[in-house]
Amino acid sequence: MTAPGEAARRKPARRPTIKDIARRAGVSESAVSFALNDRPGVSQDTRARVRRVAEELGWQANSAARALSGERAGALGLVLARPAQTLGVESFFLQLVSGIQEVLSARRIALLFQVVEDLDTECALYRRWWAERRVDGVLVVDPRTEDPRPELLAALGLPAVVVGGPATPGPDLSEPAAEAADPAHPPLSTVWADDTKAMARVLDHLYGLGHRRIVHIAGLPGLAHTARRIRSLRTEADRRGLDHRQVHSVTTDYSDAEGAEATRCLLDAERPPTAIVYDNDVMAVAGASVAAGRGIPVPGALSIVAWDDSALCRVTHPRLTALVRDTPGFGRLAAQELLTVLDGGPPRTVQGELPHLEARESTGPPSPR
Repeated sequence: MTAPGEAARRKPARRPTIKDIARRAGVSESAVSFALNDRPGVSQDTRARVRRVAEELGWQANSAARALSGERAGALGLVLARPAQTLGVESFFLQLVSGIQEVLSARRIALLFQVVEDLDTECALYRRWWAERRVDGVLVVDPRTEDPRPELLAALGLPAVVVGGPATPGPDLSEPAAEAADPAHPPLSTVWADDTKAMARVLDHLYGLGHRRIVHIAGLPGLAHTARRIRSLRTEADRRGLDHRQVHSVTTDYSDAEGAEATRCLLDAERPPTAIVYDNDVMAVAGASVAAGRGIPVPGALSIVAWDDSALCRVTHPRLTALVRDTPGFGRLAAQELLTVLDGGPPRTVQGELPHLEARESTGPPSPR
């Protein structure tokens, strides 16, 4: 009978080694090394037998030893510098990571994911990963309007793909990027979505319904895509001759709490908006709840649009009009682009799928007042 606490004191099972594989396969340790590292010097039959035994024993290459020998680490990095409390309620990153993981799993590559407090901590982490050879490359998310990360990664020589694009994206985009002014720091590959055209689609829909007081409850200030959406809203308002006091943006941290508070402030205004565009599904649902609590009918007195569609938008009553895009597909595109860079491909700027607006019950003509 096992004494209390004995199980906790047991030593972990010993990991199989090359020596174990060699003994079971009946070959030398050098033959095992050649077979597992795809080097010449062993027959195909021996290579197949060694790999079969390695799989039976559950052997995996030691990433630290591989890094010291100059081989790839077999892992890619993803760092997220956002308030931790906002991650549990937003589905976008879960879908993005699922797409990334789908591509990496097919190549048996691990994803090293870490959440940090700010950009300084993120940059320090990149330096440590590079020094320790923990990852072969990184996916950089949430690009900023003023962003130190691309220059740092280029200087380190750590392969990277920026997911979301620069503040002002270049032309589209399957062509190699133009050469950098400093040949020692080549440009990074970029995968981006056209937030400018997506916002234009939202404004087309709301303006066509008759709305003239439209507010955009945006996400974090300083993010490149937030800047693009705010700028596009202003451009579309100017094009239609709308007053910037009636068509404007306010920034939040993406949380349901700040989305609800921003909605309350807007509805308390002397001339409240007749339509609100939210930068994610969670804030849109929170805003709809605030309206319901005040007896404001949606869409009778207030139309609501969510930037990214999700199950929340489809099960809320009324169902929320939303921008629909293939977020896992965007993750797959980013991961594939980083693998292309690691395989020697040139830096590129690649555009993802343009979202389409799916009109549901939460948008309609404004009530006359």
